[in-house]
Amino acid sequence: MPRILLLGGTTEASQLAHALAAAGMDAVFSYAGRTEAPVAQPLPTRVGGFGGVAGLQAWLRDQRITHLVDATHPFAARMSQNAIAACAGIGLPLVALERPPWVPQAGDRWQSVPDIDAAVAALPETPARVFLAIGRQNLAPFAARPQHRYLLRLVDAAPDLPLPQATVMVARGPFTAEGDRALMEEHGITHVVAKNAGGSGAAAKLVAARALGLPVVLIDRPAMAARTTVASVAEVMDWIAAHPADLGV
Repeated sequence: MPRILLLGGTTEASQLAHALAAAGMDAVFSYAGRTEAPVAQPLPTRVGGFGGVAGLQAWLRDQRITHLVDATHPFAARMSQNAIAACAGIGLPLVALERPPWVPQAGDRWQSVPDIDAAVAALPETPARVFLAIGRQNLAPFAARPQHRYLLRLVDAAPDLPLPQATVMVARGPFTAEGDRALMEEHGITHVVAKNAGGSGAAAKLVAARALGLPVVLIDRPAMAARTTVASVAEVMDWIAAHPADLGV
């Protein structure tokens, strides 16, 4: 029987966990450990890093893993690159459950930028009210633009923020376009900064920005080495079935 490591942290990962559990498959769900109260899963769960490529390879061998599914956030580049390298080094099958990126629609005022620093540079010089919808890992570069007032929506409280003018909302999605529009109107938001994560669960802020005619600075996904990718839970299940277990790793 296959034994699967599922690298999670997304809505799609949770959906896949339920599908694997319902199918009676032997699988382990792994969280990076960046949130204080991750969503409970119907699979045995581990939390924390593996210690780089070598540590991940050792864990895969020790746990007799036969398949690895990367369903991490599209911006969790280091973990994904480590998974690619680790699996290539020991000949382990790897598939990524990857959300298609968002594409602009009529009425969108998007400016695509390659990275966080470019997003900082794209904000205006004059004071603005910015909905900074990028999580808490990449806030420090925005301290270079202290004239802006930032609205942050985070899964966990963050007492030590690097931004001098910031309002924090602690909330967990998915969110609605109506709710995000009301939020932006309440805080007088003039600009939105977001990562191009894709998927439906985090798209509400973009729909709201479109309705309000607000400019959006959208950060491109990091470049990723070649790997097999699928876009649905059903495709992952088919991929597992098409790759017989090899316990020789």
